[in-house]
This record gives sequence, structure tokens and C-alpha cells, in this order.
Amino acid sequence: MRSPVLPLTWHLARSSGRRGLQSQLLAAGAAAVGSFLMLVMIAAALGAGTRADHTTWRTPDAVPAKEATAVQATTTTYVRHEPVTVVNLAQLPGRKQTPAPPGLSGFPKQGQVYVSPALAELLHELPADQLANRFPTVKSYGTIAVAGLASPDELVAVVGRASDDAAVAKTAGEQNYYDEGLTERAPISGFSGSKESVFTGIDQGTVLLGVVLLVMPVVVLASAAGRLGAARREQRLAALRLAGATPRQILAMTAVEAAGVGAAGALAGALAYTALLPALAELPYGVGAWYTGQLWVGLAWLAAVVLAVTALITVSAVTMLRQVAKAPLGVAQQAHPRRTRVIRLLLFVAVLLYIWATTGDSGQLKTRQLLALLALFYGAFWLLGPWVVDRLGRIVGRRAKRPATLLAARRLSDDPRAAWRTVSGLVLAGFVAGFFSVSTLGSEGPRHEGQVAVITANASDARHTATEARALLHKAGVTATVAVTSEDEYDSLPGGVPGVTAQVSGDEEHVDTAITALTPLGSGRYPITQEYVSAPDDTATARVATVSTATLVLSFLVAAASAGLTAAANVLDRRRTYGLLRLAGTPLQVLDRARVRETVIPLAVLAGGTTAMGVFGAMQLNKAAGTTINTSGAIQLVLCLAVGGLAMLGAIAGSRPLLRRVTAGPVQTAD
Repeated sequence: MRSPVLPLTWHLARSSGRRGLQSQLLAAGAAAVGSFLMLVMIAAALGAGTRADHTTWRTPDAVPAKEATAVQATTTTYVRHEPVTVVNLAQLPGRKQTPAPPGLSGFPKQGQVYVSPALAELLHELPADQLANRFPTVKSYGTIAVAGLASPDELVAVVGRASDDAAVAKTAGEQNYYDEGLTERAPISGFSGSKESVFTGIDQGTVLLGVVLLVMPVVVLASAAGRLGAARREQRLAALRLAGATPRQILAMTAVEAAGVGAAGALAGALAYTALLPALAELPYGVGAWYTGQLWVGLAWLAAVVLAVTALITVSAVTMLRQVAKAPLGVAQQAHPRRTRVIRLLLFVAVLLYIWATTGDSGQLKTRQLLALLALFYGAFWLLGPWVVDRLGRIVGRRAKRPATLLAARRLSDDPRAAWRTVSGLVLAGFVAGFFSVSTLGSEGPRHEGQVAVITANASDARHTATEARALLHKAGVTATVAVTSEDEYDSLPGGVPGVTAQVSGDEEHVDTAITALTPLGSGRYPITQEYVSAPDDTATARVATVSTATLVLSFLVAAASAGLTAAANVLDRRRTYGLLRLAGTPLQVLDRARVRETVIPLAVLAGGTTAMGVFGAMQLNKAAGTTINTSGAIQLVLCLAVGGLAMLGAIAGSRPLLRRVTAGPVQTAD
């Protein structure tokens, strides 16, 4: 016998009317947004790893001298405060030909210079004494192809040298503490390096941090989509259950309807992601914009995300029907409020104690372990939230003095999970805002802005180099104070090694001119600036700042969308209740105020709690790092919370016209 599930589901969906169609469209829209955001997050994580892989060839892996065919010396210079990676290559005489580096058609000959398109454009824009004179003079530059670059905005140069050139000599590879990842030299036989550039190596880790922080708000949004029209669906299926439908048929009908709506929305989100790839590639992160292919996740990930969002919406819808299968008469009469149990509090405390014990020695934890603990922390709050909302509803209900407050309290205690879903996105975003706004990252060591330093072999060479530096700077038209630094001056720009420091008077153009003028004095190494010395710290700080800002913005947007979506769904689901209240003489303003307070009460308590925990975590991090509290960040935190709260209230206010329409004809609407 043919199953009646599909035809009956189709009939009920078609006959659900305009309000049923509205719920389905809202659910599909939420699924589309969730699918789109998940694909963008996965694309950023995978793309960051791909970009890092494209920089490994620049860090040489040494081979035994007998096997070497060339010498590679990679270093970094700065122009307009932006890093320029320079790869010096020299073919060893009498050895077999070295393979071509990635992005080049052949191994560069002596005197050849290949540059990235972005660097070629900069060489054309800037005067030669600010940049071009740092490289050998050539009639034309070769071009580094995509295979050798991490980003279309990356500044990279590959210079062919003679084997006895100072740029590839052993002195060019001698390292100080600040050279790690910026200056490397080794004999090579190919370009199979395994170490990413300092400018791309941490990108994937920071993106994964953002993914972990964003995945819960996206899950909240998708779950809210699955519960749209829940009350309407419960009443309808409870009637079918009383008419003789089996629990399996009830669950199958719900799964089919939710899966169809979720799949349509998720597929629309996937198509939007595919269509917007060129625009997404223009968004800068780290070393710059992206190549479009770096952000393409592939068909496997595309299908996986569509299926995951569809499954999440389906499971969310099906779990709402447990009570229908168990007690359809109680659901039809709305006789079972959705209480929560104290076991949620006990599990929350247990999870917090486990996290506290595990992070006691956080220095021994790997990045993925820390991310897993962060996800566990979010899950703990997701478990605790409904329990807190339930208790808040009971407490406020006992002390309510106004009708709107009493109605809000009854709704909180009758269905705490629904109220939690409305505010959960912003509650979890509060932790992100509290942590990143107050934390102080990066080094607080001495800064040497406007200084250019040349490293020398010893103090005697430094005195001779200082004389030459004054002459070269004067010839270049740069006003600077030149001084010799010794090994005892650890707070100087060279950092406790012999050298010469020039304090340049003027803007960044004069600094770039000074770097170019002093390049011949470096014995194969470029002069260094403050950006060079603090590159690892500044890079990490910039990446975390970018990810935290993007995470905050997206978290608040998704939270506001979830709140607006849930508010609209609640209006549609409660139209019978609202109609009866209007028939009883309740003013529309009271109903609207109750809806707002139903959100504000748990939001103030729970978001305040998570924000306080984020601030506490940031203070502990600052204490461990020996830094002070970021006072300007505290102001940003207040602004973030204010904007987030206003966005949440605005999203809820957006469903006010729907409430007016639903209650316009109370006799008909009240069923």
C-alpha cells in the first residue's frame, strides 16, 4: 500500500494559507543565510591554508652542501609600512640546473628581477630612490605568476644573483632574535619548503577562531528556521495524531516538510555564495585580497554544507514533535508547558570546572585543543540558557506589577527554550565582545618610529659605516641624525648588536628614501625599521583584530536576524493566543510591550553574564602577558553592546506590523 505521507504533507503545505507560506519563506531565507555564512567561513579557513602553502617555497630548507645546486637567501624590506619579501637566488657553478621557483618559467639568471604584479605597480608609482634602487637595475621586470603568490596584493621580488654576491653570502643569513621568519639563507636543490611565511602562517588559526565563535550563532539561526511555524505544525499534527496517524507518520511528515524548505533555502545560499565569489575575493585579509580559486570550497564541501543545514533544520523541526507523539491531546489543549530541569545547571558547572582544570596550563595546549574548549564553553552556555530563562520567568512572574511584565514572565516560564533561542545569538556574541574589546595583544616594548638601522659585523665597522651613512643620506636629500649603537644597547633598534641607527626627520617618504640610500651598506642585507623588528607581534595582533572585528559584526548581524526571525515566527505561532487576549480586552500596546520585555529580561541577565566572563578572561590574559587593560576597548565594548541591543530591539520591532495584522480580526484569527 502506498504511503500517505508525501501526498498528505503536500496537501497540508498547500492548504496552510498565507501565514503558512510566510513561515516557509522565512525558514528558507534563514537556511539560505546560514548556508551562505557557513560556506564563507569554510572558504576563508581553507583559503588561508592555501595561501600559506603558496609561501612555503620562499623559506629555504637546507640540503647537504654536496647535494646543493643553488643558494637561496630570503629577506624582508619595508616600503610605505608594507612588507616586501625578497628572494635572492644564485645558481652554484658546476652543478646541475636548479628547478624554477613557483610562479617563474625558469631559474632566474644573474641580474634578472621578477616581481609580483602589485610590486610592479608600486615600482611604477614610487620614485626610484624610494624603492626601485634597492634592486639591481634592469630594463624590464619579469612577472611572478599566481603559483608563487599568496595574494594579488602581495609584494614579492625574486632576484638572480651571482654565487659570490653579498646578498647570498653566509653573512646575509646570520640571524638576530628579530630575524626569525624574515631572513633565512640555505643551500638548496629545489623549492619544497615546509615553513610558511610569518605573514601567512597564523592566518588559518585566527580564521578558525572566528569560525568557532561564529558557528554557534549560525546554528542558532538554522535552528530557529526549523522551528518556524512550530505551534501551527503542532496543532495540525496533533489533530492528525488524534485522528489515527501513527507517531512515525507524524515525524515523517514533519521531516519531509522541513527538509524540503531547508534544502531549498540551503541550496539558494550555496548558489549565492558561488555567484558572489568574485566579490568575496576582493575582501582584504592579512596580506591582501584573495584569488577567487582560493575561496572555492569545491563541490564536496558545497554538498556537505547544504546537507548539514538541511539536516539541522529537519532535526530542529522533528525534535519539537516529541510531545505530539507522546500526548497529542495535551498539545491540542496546550496543557504542557516546556519546563527545564536543574540537571542543566549541574552539567554547566561540571563543564566549567573541566575547562578551568584543562586550561590551567594553557601553554601546553595546541590551537585546536583551545578551539575545542571554546566550542565546549559555548555548548555549556547553550545548555544553561533555557534553565536560566525558566527561572527568570518564575521570579519575574511573582514580582510583576504590570500586565505586560506578567505576560512576558508567563511566556518565559511556559516556553523558556523559545525565549532562549531569541536572545542566544546576542548572548554568545557578548562573550566575544567582552573578550576582544578589553584584551591587550602584542608587545609593549620600546618603539623606534622613524628610525632606520644598518647591522654591522662589529663596533669598528659600525663607526666606518656611520660616516658612509651620513654621506649617502646627505646625497639623497634626507635629514637624519646618525648614531652608532653598541652591543650593550638592548633597547635600540638593532637590539643589542653592533650597528648604525639613523633617526629620520620627515614622513614615510623620507624613511623609504633613507632605506633605499642605506641599502648598499648592509653587506647583502636591507636596512631594518621598527616594522621589521616587531613584524611577528604586529602580524598576530593585526590578524586577531581583523578576525575579532569581523566576528563581532557578523555575530551581531546574525543574532539580530535570528531575533527578528524568531519574533516573527512567535507572532505567527501565537496568533490564537494573541487573538484570545485581544478578545479579553488586552490592548495591543500591552501585547507589544510584553514581547519586548520577553526579550529584554533574559538578554540583560544572560548577555551581561557572558560579557562579564569575556572581560574576566581578557583580564586574565592581560595579566599573564604583563599588559594593562585596554581602556579604549572598554569604550568600544559599551558601544558594541549598545548597538547590538538596539539591533535586537529593532529586529523585534520589525514584526510589530505583523502583530497588528494578526490581531486585527480577533474573532476570525482566534480559531
